Amino acid sequence: MKSFDELVLVNYCYPDCIPLMNIMRLPQKEAYALASEFAKSHPETTAFYRFADFDNYYSLRKKQDEYLYSRFVELGGMPEEKHPLSFVIESSNYLLDWFGNGIESKLRLKDILPCHISFTIGDSGAEYEKCGNIELLTMQDIKEQLLRYGNNYDDLIKATGRHYIEAQLWTDKYITEDYLIK
Repeated sequence: MKSFDELVLVNYCYPDCIPLMNIMRLPQKEAYALASEFAKSHPETTAFYRFADFDNYYSLRKKQDEYLYSRFVELGGMPEEKHPLSFVIESSNYLLDWFGNGIESKLRLKDILPCHISFTIGDSGAEYEKCGNIELLTMQDIKEQLLRYGNNYDDLIKATGRHYIEAQLWTDKYITEDYLIK
């Protein structure tokens, strides 16, 4: 059982992609070109199925990120990027498989300032698509939820009925050798 200070954030990336990137940060024309390239070169890959219909994905993701951004600011967050980098707390075999057992980038949660990170129970995109909104959580909310389960992250995940807790990192300041776990 890990304490809150021992928790790790994990970002998954397909093996032939550049880790710690967000396609939504590219100019729209470049984003569409890259999505088309990935959809064509990886037609069997779960991680890129959504790029085959990038018109719908792009508009949905843009609205989702705008919603997350505004909710994060309302909760006291200080985002430095309009589109976050997505991580999960601890790990997810589900996502590791989804991303072709590719590249994992890790950060210590305790190294991240609360004003730079938000969380959702499960996949923020799927939840937004299904409901049109997302319950956004702060670092304090996650600490409190974890305490309810005796600091047992596995019990917390089981109770949610989801595969993972997603973390949205709203700055790139931690994407350096000083912070990344080797």
